[in-house]
Amino acid sequence: MTAAHEWALWSTDARLVVTRDDALPMAIEVAQRELAIIAAAVDRFDATSELNRISDRLPDGVRVSATLADFVRAALKAAELTGGLVDPTVRTAMDALGYDRDIRLILDDDRPIRVVVRHTPGWRRITLDGDLLTVPAHLSLDLGATAKALAADRVAAAVAVAYDCGVLLSLGGDIACAGPEPVGGWQVTVQDAAGEPIDQVTLRAGAGIATSSLLHRRWQRAGRDIHHIVDPRTGEPAPEVWRTVTVAARSCVEANALSTAAIIRGTEAPAWLADVAPARLVSAVGDVVTTGGWPAPTRLAA
Repeated sequence: MTAAHEWALWSTDARLVVTRDDALPMAIEVAQRELAIIAAAVDRFDATSELNRISDRLPDGVRVSATLADFVRAALKAAELTGGLVDPTVRTAMDALGYDRDIRLILDDDRPIRVVVRHTPGWRRITLDGDLLTVPAHLSLDLGATAKALAADRVAAAVAVAYDCGVLLSLGGDIACAGPEPVGGWQVTVQDAAGEPIDQVTLRAGAGIATSSLLHRRWQRAGRDIHHIVDPRTGEPAPEVWRTVTVAARSCVEANALSTAAIIRGTEAPAWLADVAPARLVSAVGDVVTTGGWPAPTRLAA
């Protein structure tokens, strides 16, 4: 028997499911405490977060908390995995496009869009030696591309260990599971919005699944429609070839890195993912493409 709890978090929804109903109240407490610790370290929209408090000193090197170091390390690994397409130094470009505050607070304005072109991916300029983090002055960190997915992995694992139960944690569609799975595995519905193509897949213990989408986190800037996935090679929003990409992988953070990179790769994404991970891509016109061993779809009512 499973038990679940949902709450609002980070401009999205969190859903925690455990295989022991008696463990749910304690699991919620652990999950919310761990997520608060993570936010205090990496939240770029909170002026009091560790990431923002140390930003001015990063060119000289700063000793950082174990939490922040882990999240930077994961971001650099994601950059390496994706050939720099998921780059934690896109913050300057994001700010220039207007994503400089919580998505709920972004308003249309007439300020021109400043395109930031960087020929060398900035992530290679970051150094993390133990807990000593150094970032050149012309770069600025944004861990948002990987932070939510890594948070799901970490918190699901923490709850599973604490209460010896199976755990599934979804943070805005970034899904991680840990501990023993329920009979038949975790049944996950894949659908990014009402009316979108919908499938159901089975997620096994320890795996992760993530969806990167252009349907949400959109705003207007100088009369132009903008979305939040930036190509670090240009500083511009990625071309809208795919409106959603869902990837299953060994962890949620790996799945998220791959799905985000696939959005940026555009037409090249299916061939690239074929040798990397199971994936489902929904085109700008709603066509569904699967690759890399994604299971045959189980069609559900939308």
